[in-house]
Amino acid sequence: MSPKNSHSAGAFDIRNVIGILLGIYGLVLVASHFLLDPGVNVETGMAKESIYNLWAGLGMLVVGLGMIAWAKARPIIVEEPTNAA
Repeated sequence: MSPKNSHSAGAFDIRNVIGILLGIYGLVLVASHFLLDPGVNVETGMAKESIYNLWAGLGMLVVGLGMIAWAKARPIIVEEPTNAA
């Protein structure tokens, strides 16, 4: 049997990609809660709520950080066989 080289998937691990995307979307939603005016409903004349952006953004940030922590805690090991000549 020949020895095998192994390394972690690193940045190409799908959990890192999902975690980063959820984190970016979460930051956009949290920022929109604080920076954007939600406006007024045209039909009723009542002000719209922006608290939903905050809760959805915080949830996405938590899940995104959880995905990245999971990828760091249990990395995927990719084994590459060496060529025996």
